[in-house]
Amino acid sequence: MRPTPYVASLRVYEPISAFEPADQLRWSHINSVRESRVEEQAFALRRIIKPESPALRPDGVHVLDIEGARFISPWSTATRCWAAIENFKISLPGPTVHFFLPEALEEVLTSGIDFAEVKVPHILTENWIVPPRWFSLFIPDERVRGSDEQGSFCVARTTIANAKARCETAHTAVRGAFGVGPVEEEIENLSQWLDMFHSQSFLELDYGGLAVYLERSLIEKGEDGLTADTSIEDVLSSIQGLGNGDGETAGRGYERLVTRWRSVAAFEQAM
Repeated sequence: MRPTPYVASLRVYEPISAFEPADQLRWSHINSVRESRVEEQAFALRRIIKPESPALRPDGVHVLDIEGARFISPWSTATRCWAAIENFKISLPGPTVHFFLPEALEEVLTSGIDFAEVKVPHILTENWIVPPRWFSLFIPDERVRGSDEQGSFCVARTTIANAKARCETAHTAVRGAFGVGPVEEEIENLSQWLDMFHSQSFLELDYGGLAVYLERSLIEKGEDGLTADTSIEDVLSSIQGLGNGDGETAGRGYERLVTRWRSVAAFEQAM
């Protein structure tokens, strides 16, 4: 089973030169082939057993070495924990929050957040689904999929310059078709997030453990596993349809995408 068995991630890798000198020194000697995703999950599981503030210890990183240059994606653990807690609290009626999140536990997890090394998270995550707007940032040729000792995987990677241009195209198409609204706002927020990073960064979409569930779902439908996944193609087709004023084409692409990932989300109810 892959680490993060039901989580998909969108990661920004910045050039190591974009970080503070002390961090550059600390990260320049890290082995890029180590299992950083396994390490990240192990630390998270340890905090479940013994809560501790992620802001009060050096954070981990994912590493990419490309053509002799090193790129870094900090886990941004403290910032992501704080955001997850705030989102969780918003999702519950105010008087019930303390039943699920005792004040003492919240204090431990958020202590030191003001001193967190990374204020803007380099990693966005979603459970049981890959948001359609994430697919809009890539083209099919940038996708790699297969299987290894941990199971099925699917990863797409591009330059942040490419991603920003594609995000702008998607935003223009959606706003032109539907006007200002929740979907348009989500794409605009994604664009603003991308703008916060170094112009020479790389962006990576990792299905994580969802690749395993997607493979199983597609095989159960009589399709050829992950090779039958056309999520990037479907989103690009839908955006092109919106841009051309072709609602039928846009609708077909979106329906294929939603149907495929609805089957993956259904595994959550079966667990």
